Amino acid sequence: MGSERPVWQLFTRFSLLLRGPVARYGMALLTFATALLLRRLVDNTLPSGFPYLTFFPAVILTAFMAGLWPGVVTAVLSGLAAWYFFIPPFDSFGLDGSVGLALAFYAVVVAVDIALIHGMQVTLARLQEERGRTASLLEAQTTMFHELQHRVANNMQFVSALLDLQRRTVGHTPEGALAALEEAGRRLHTMAQVHRRLHDPRSSDDFGSHVEGLCRDMLKAAGVPGIDCRVAVRAAPQSPERLLALAMLIVEALTNSLKHAFAENGGTVTIELNSVPGQPDQLHLLVMDDGIGLPDGFDVQRLPSLGWKIIQSLAAQLSGELSYGATGGSGTRIELRFPA
Repeated sequence: MGSERPVWQLFTRFSLLLRGPVARYGMALLTFATALLLRRLVDNTLPSGFPYLTFFPAVILTAFMAGLWPGVVTAVLSGLAAWYFFIPPFDSFGLDGSVGLALAFYAVVVAVDIALIHGMQVTLARLQEERGRTASLLEAQTTMFHELQHRVANNMQFVSALLDLQRRTVGHTPEGALAALEEAGRRLHTMAQVHRRLHDPRSSDDFGSHVEGLCRDMLKAAGVPGIDCRVAVRAAPQSPERLLALAMLIVEALTNSLKHAFAENGGTVTIELNSVPGQPDQLHLLVMDDGIGLPDGFDVQRLPSLGWKIIQSLAAQLSGELSYGATGGSGTRIELRFPA
């Protein structure tokens, strides 16, 4: 029966539990007054012995609609009214054994009714809370699943583009093809390392610590002695996809320095990431080394290097402005200005 509503939904629709005390206790007084009026109207048609006939439903309805304490108020007022008007001696609060028994019977019945209804309300409230929590978890899980699908698709697209760029560097010899495959495998391994660092729940959320870890991994893998990596990260993108693209760009720039910048004496690679002064929505990345520098007449736009092409592609993905040149002395620099 798909059109039928659960009881808790009907209860939520008509309940006054979430309203203010004026509405709830106002209903208690109104229900009591209505029950008293109806009991007086049917008084002449009823046989003796039914003083609580209309008051029991009033207590149950009030406790159900308005909650515990309004139900108690209706029960007390109804008990006093039934005692005064409908239990002999009439129009008085006379008390004897039979009257005491009748009042005790009434008190037990309304107490059980109110307790059961209150217990049901607490259970329904917990059910609603649990249902809301389950809906939130389901929504979060669905969002995370779609986000995961989106990231996987983007990563596969990046891998495809990387392999396509690598394919263009393959020569006509088996040795050239083997070297290209090894280079592609190295870059994919590096990409996997970046993923693990950025998405490991046990790791820090500080992007600077991730960059420092990548530098350590790259220096260890390169096996070039005497090279120091200095990292100063004071700002970072918030999007996980932009963090991944920026990390991959830093890795390619660092790889370029390790492969081409240093002689036997080693040197220093500096990586800085800051907000642009006066423009907090813009970030500035600097990757700089103090190596042998660029030869005279060097034109980076004509550089056939696959690493430089990847850097350009990642810079475009970040919607950034990329520049490459000498540091003013020995060494080279790569700068990227992009939206945060």
